[in-house]
Amino acid sequence: MTNQPTDSPEQDDAEISLLDLLQVVADNLRLLLGGSLLAGLVALGVSFVITPTFTASTTFMPPQQQASGAASLLQSLGSLGGLAGAASGLKNPVDQYVAFLKSRSVQDALIDRFDLTQRYEQKYRQNTAKALDAIARVKSGKDGLISVEVDDRDPQFAATLANAHVEELGKLLSRLAVTEAQQRRLFFEKQLSATKDKLVKAEQALRSTGVSASVLKSSPAAAVEGVAKLKAAIAAQEIKLASMRGYLAESAFEFKQAQSELAAMRAQMSKLESGESAPLAIDAGGDYITKYREFKYFETLFELFSKQYEIARVDESREGAVIQVVDVATPPELKSKPQKALIAVLAAVATGFVLLLFVFIRQAFRSSGADPATAEKLQRLRSALRHALKI
Repeated sequence: MTNQPTDSPEQDDAEISLLDLLQVVADNLRLLLGGSLLAGLVALGVSFVITPTFTASTTFMPPQQQASGAASLLQSLGSLGGLAGAASGLKNPVDQYVAFLKSRSVQDALIDRFDLTQRYEQKYRQNTAKALDAIARVKSGKDGLISVEVDDRDPQFAATLANAHVEELGKLLSRLAVTEAQQRRLFFEKQLSATKDKLVKAEQALRSTGVSASVLKSSPAAAVEGVAKLKAAIAAQEIKLASMRGYLAESAFEFKQAQSELAAMRAQMSKLESGESAPLAIDAGGDYITKYREFKYFETLFELFSKQYEIARVDESREGAVIQVVDVATPPELKSKPQKALIAVLAAVATGFVLLLFVFIRQAFRSSGADPATAEKLQRLRSALRHALKI
């Protein structure tokens, strides 16, 4: 005789529990559907009362760097050609411009320009900045373009505020050295100014020696001039190595090559200073020669920095417009908010979920009356709540 499989008590309880839940839903189906439908209709009606919001958008292309052209020009000068690398190295310029648009400088300029504290009815400037963050969104895409979207009840103001973001970004960039050429120009401008001051002092010290013009053309002077140029080249190479450490590893071929060039220059200088070169063995006025050497050193260094500064200025002028606007924001014709259909659907779904919980909990309380132990627990729970709330 074959034993017939029988359902376990756990399976029976699970089936009974599932059937009980479905029975509860069926008994309250009218409440669930009617309540959800009513809530959706009410939400739909309320959405017609809400003031519509319009979204204006502008798209622009950030400045495009031209590092290749600058690098080719710098290679022709040799000794200071590697200095430009310290000024470049931006991994993702688009993210940088997005950060600029969200910066406090741009936000403060927009707040003052449009009196947003009064418009958004805020007491503190910090709260106004938060309100501006809530209605203005800055996005960047894989295509390299940046878009600014602004929400406002006035379509014209939304478009004006979106375009103002780009305008204020342009003003900020005019005060910052962002592109490679701008950074190089700023770097060499500082170096040029410092070297010019030292050159003026060296020239004054040379004039104070009272050496005649004929002495300036003598053989010792020519020899000292060569040493001064070599010394200036060594200083320039040292600055180049210092800048290359910012963007190259010491194991890189370019870095090792620059080190070798510096070592060769230092070796040559060591030979000249030790007297191995014939012209330097002549001594024509020690004080004059020392000051003349210093003067020629700063003069050569000034010429090197001047060439680099002019190259940076040319590159900066070639970069053209800082920001190129692709799509100018215009007043939108259609509202973006509220989305009436979405509001109605969400309200209906949320209400249906709440009503479903309600009918389950209500059924649980009703069923508990048949079980004395459960009823006693519920009574103790009600007493504890009354005592806690002092009802």
